[in-house]
Amino acid sequence: MSLKPWREIATPHKDVLEGTFKQSEFAADITQVANGTATAEYQDAEMFFSRTYITEGMRLLLISVAQRLAGLGGDPVIQLQTAFGGGKTHTLLAVFHLASRKVGTDKLTGIPPVLDEAGIQSLPSARVAVIDGIKLSPSQPRKYGSITANTLWGELAWQLLGDEGYQMVADSDADGTSPGKEVLTELISKAAPCVILVDELVAFIRQLELGKQYKAGTFDSNVSFIQALTEALKAVPNAILLASLPESELEVGGTQGQRALNSLEKYFARVESVWKPVGTEEAFEIVRRRLFENPGERAEVEGISRQFSDFYRQNAEKFPVETQSNEYFERLCRSYPIHPEIFDRLYEDWSTLEKFQRTRGVLQYMAIVIHRLWNSDNKDALIMPGSLPLEDGNVRNKSIHYLPQGWEPVIEREVDGTRSAPYDIDGHHTLFGSVQAARRTARTIFLGSAPSTTEQMIRGVQVERILLGAAQPGQTLGVFEDVLKRLRDRLHYLYSDKDRFWLDTKPNLRREMESRKQNINERDELLPLLKTRVTQVFGRNHQFGGVHVFTPSVDVPDDYGTGPRLVVLPTNTAYSRSETNQAFSAAEEILRNRGDQPRQKQNRLIFLAPDYDVVGRLKEQARIFLAWQSIATDIENGHLNQDLSHLNQAKRNRDGADQSLAQLVRETYKWLIAPVEEFVKGKPTLNWEVVPVSPAAPNLIQAIEDKLREEEWMIYEWSPIHLRNVLKQWYLKEGVNDVSALKVWQDCCHYLYLPRLVNDSVFRNAITQGIEVEDYFAFASGKEGDRYLGFTFGRNSIATVDESSLLIDREAAVAYRENTQQPTPPTAEPGTAGGEPGGTTIPVGGASGTGTPTPTSGGLGGAATTTPAATKKQFYGTISLDPVKAKMDFATIMDEVVQQFTAKLGVNVRISVEIEANSQDGFNESMQRTVKENCNVLKFSSAEFEEES
Repeated sequence: MSLKPWREIATPHKDVLEGTFKQSEFAADITQVANGTATAEYQDAEMFFSRTYITEGMRLLLISVAQRLAGLGGDPVIQLQTAFGGGKTHTLLAVFHLASRKVGTDKLTGIPPVLDEAGIQSLPSARVAVIDGIKLSPSQPRKYGSITANTLWGELAWQLLGDEGYQMVADSDADGTSPGKEVLTELISKAAPCVILVDELVAFIRQLELGKQYKAGTFDSNVSFIQALTEALKAVPNAILLASLPESELEVGGTQGQRALNSLEKYFARVESVWKPVGTEEAFEIVRRRLFENPGERAEVEGISRQFSDFYRQNAEKFPVETQSNEYFERLCRSYPIHPEIFDRLYEDWSTLEKFQRTRGVLQYMAIVIHRLWNSDNKDALIMPGSLPLEDGNVRNKSIHYLPQGWEPVIEREVDGTRSAPYDIDGHHTLFGSVQAARRTARTIFLGSAPSTTEQMIRGVQVERILLGAAQPGQTLGVFEDVLKRLRDRLHYLYSDKDRFWLDTKPNLRREMESRKQNINERDELLPLLKTRVTQVFGRNHQFGGVHVFTPSVDVPDDYGTGPRLVVLPTNTAYSRSETNQAFSAAEEILRNRGDQPRQKQNRLIFLAPDYDVVGRLKEQARIFLAWQSIATDIENGHLNQDLSHLNQAKRNRDGADQSLAQLVRETYKWLIAPVEEFVKGKPTLNWEVVPVSPAAPNLIQAIEDKLREEEWMIYEWSPIHLRNVLKQWYLKEGVNDVSALKVWQDCCHYLYLPRLVNDSVFRNAITQGIEVEDYFAFASGKEGDRYLGFTFGRNSIATVDESSLLIDREAAVAYRENTQQPTPPTAEPGTAGGEPGGTTIPVGGASGTGTPTPTSGGLGGAATTTPAATKKQFYGTISLDPVKAKMDFATIMDEVVQQFTAKLGVNVRISVEIEANSQDGFNESMQRTVKENCNVLKFSSAEFEEES
């Protein structure tokens, strides 16, 4: 069955359809009915009952009235006391029409079953007196021909028996004293069967100030009259009194009204039968009958209701528990075409507002809503909280009429209307706009939360009820859940706490956040945060010699290091596939220079650049995080006067922004850039190779290393064949037979056209594997004249890379071995580079590419032998510096002495600084504290002030 719109099944009454109804007509006026001047729907008994749903409370009351009038028992006095708008006056009208019998009971819809239950075949016609406390005045008598009625008892007597009745209480009416029980009993007995309807009695008596005489009597005389009247009715078996008393403070009307109510309740309580108020379920039918001429055929109503019920059951975890029962299906049927959630919110939440009358208020509100929806061709299957057309001026005005000041701009900006944020969200996102998800969600939150107050312990409407009020069968609930998050992040008057959301006239902290976000300093706050967050992504477990985040070129070391250096470019140097790339310019500046000096080890740098399309979002998210962080801190420190809910909101938003920032860091820093050089016309030309790193990879640094290995931008394992090819291409040619191994390694660190090795271990391993066989090259630990020292070719050996070690061309190595004058011993003594004790000196033919190396050992056999000098393995030096020029002198020492050691592989260098300062006058406490704090920050191992010894 298709989900037909409600407007194709149900038909509103003509006055609702055309908008010609008057709101005042919803307020039943018993005096107008008694005078014959009311509108037809209230004046005409047949029409009245056709539009009236006889509730359980009204049914029991009408049975009691019928039995009392027929002399078959029943209650003599019935007190109607319910909340504002609870249907009291409407009930009085039902009794009026039943008792006055201007139309046969068989023509009064719903009455024959009532009389059958009461056991009455024929209901006698009764006199009816109507006392309306709002219409009567204590100081203004009512004239009826020659009779002037001053008091309530004068009015009652005249209405029941005319001149005869009035004469029975004339003296009491003239002097304002109660006529007493006997007189009233006689009056009522003559008028019986009769019904006395008293409406708004408190409104009359509260006007009588204590101790003051009015034409209508005194406060005490009127209370005494009520006492006597209730007692008199007990003595007359076919007379009945119905009186309405207010329940809410708004109706009571101040201190005097409360005093009047207390007095009246004391006397009514002796004989009263309290009327049962209208239940929420019964209100469904009351409203439906008054607003809809035809609520729809039963089969179609059940079909639509079944689809909603099945939808709720299929998504049971998303909706309130009560929607899973068959009883909720029945509620859907009874309330059709209005969704039960509208009734629940209006009767449970809005009825708590002082100015909101229960049934009358719901009728007035829904009449305006239905009129607007009908004329705007609304296609919803049910009239739901999400259907409320709050963009309409009449609907909006009626909504805020019951609320405190300040709601109109909230609705206009954040709930509904062409200038509202939900309207904008629906308009810019097809997924949301196709079902009006943002507007329907915002309307539902408004209906469910607007009546709440800051004094409530638990505020707001739960997500499950938001979905209940906004989503229809066939729609995806995830769309509404997503738009709810979008609204929470954007609206200034929307609050949330766990799974509850509510709107308020007081702006939430989002406006404060927006203000602070705009004032964040990029250099002093934003960039330091981004540098910290980007740095945290990499951790410490990696093979890079260093990860340099937003580091200027002068601070990126120019050394061989233990691994390559990853340079993370700042946010203003983003990479884009289409735009002019600032990333390349920034990377080249660091690649070519270290501050003002040319960079030597260019092939030790790899770059990571931010994405041009994401970097703006990253900065924005960082500003949001800083703003929320500062707000939460200020609230905790008392610098921002907010309550606990705002603190929780600030912390929750801060934590959410923190997670989003972490995710955006990964999404932003995704472009891995490697510099390479190719020779064009004999000249090296710089090019850039770029690949993305997946933001979803669990470990960024590992993903970078994997990508470097995959692209062969970084060599983690180097085959000897590749080393031999490098040697042949760049070094061992044009008659050059050997080359310094250290030079080859260092050149691989210098030049971008050579392979980029992770570290020197990869280089040494390639040499070690290569000299195990005779296919690639040979190795020598040094060279003395024409002789190779520690010559190794085709044997297992551990190669070392230092200033004297050499790599020898394979053909030259074969020729050298053939010219060897001594056979190679079959075994090698451990610990010697060439596998021979002390090394072997053999004549060498051909040229060398390294000049004359420093001798390291003497030969054996027929060769000349030198006594090896003692090996110097440690250096220690001290120097005193002028304190004024210490900074300059220390830089010179680093360049001229320390760098000699750090440039050599395998050398461990330790530098310690000793500072000694003396003062004849001593150091004051301020200086001592400053120096100690600075030393602590700089991690001095010891820093103490001492007394002179």
